[in-house]
Amino acid sequence: MSPSATKSSSEYIVEHLTNWSVGKGFWALHLDSWLIGAMLGAAVFGFLYWGARSATSGVPGKLQNFVELLYEFVESQVKVVFHGKNDLIAPLAFTIFVWVFAMNAMDLLPIDLLPVLGLHLKVVPTTDPNTTFAMSLSVFVLMIYYNIKVKGPGGFLHEAAAAPFGIKLAPVNLLFRVIEDVAKPLSLALRLFGNMYAGEMVFILIALLPFWVQPLLGWPWAVFHILIITLQAYIFMMLTIVYLSMAHEQH
Repeated sequence: MSPSATKSSSEYIVEHLTNWSVGKGFWALHLDSWLIGAMLGAAVFGFLYWGARSATSGVPGKLQNFVELLYEFVESQVKVVFHGKNDLIAPLAFTIFVWVFAMNAMDLLPIDLLPVLGLHLKVVPTTDPNTTFAMSLSVFVLMIYYNIKVKGPGGFLHEAAAAPFGIKLAPVNLLFRVIEDVAKPLSLALRLFGNMYAGEMVFILIALLPFWVQPLLGWPWAVFHILIITLQAYIFMMLTIVYLSMAHEQH
């Protein structure tokens, strides 16, 4: 649906890119990202839990086949990439992939569906950098935790000071290590946010076109966007596995 005659194009874009929030500035809480992300998590994993509870050792149903196929796919990726021994990694990777995919998939809803219903909020949590940074910081905390748990505090500090140039260049090694560790959550968050935000912008720009042009561009972009939302969930999952695998490695 094109913007109404009372709104300019810039007002229409700003309206669709503004979060429903409380507070101002850095401490503003984006209620839409939090609520939609939480509801999607509860709905998706409630559905998967129901599928697991109804699983049978006999002839599996369609839901059981789908869940098993999805989990086996994620588990196979973990076996290839993760070189440590940790039973948490596969369930964690599965959780990340399914949850991020569900949040990304909200981008396929019609742009003007919620405004028509009287709701003015951003429906795609991953187009909010607060959401992507929160997830990436959670991965960062796990990365530091397993670095210390697997290598011990002394081993972790020695690795940070000695790799890659030897202990004599400890200040240089520490500087590189800080840059490397800070870059990981930044790249993880910004990659997901940037791709999903750009996809959302394309949908908004298509909605600004005359109504008879919108289906000609909107449907092909929506079909292509299915690949994007899946790929971004996969990349976020794989990078998480890689970072945690590095945390388990001894140098």
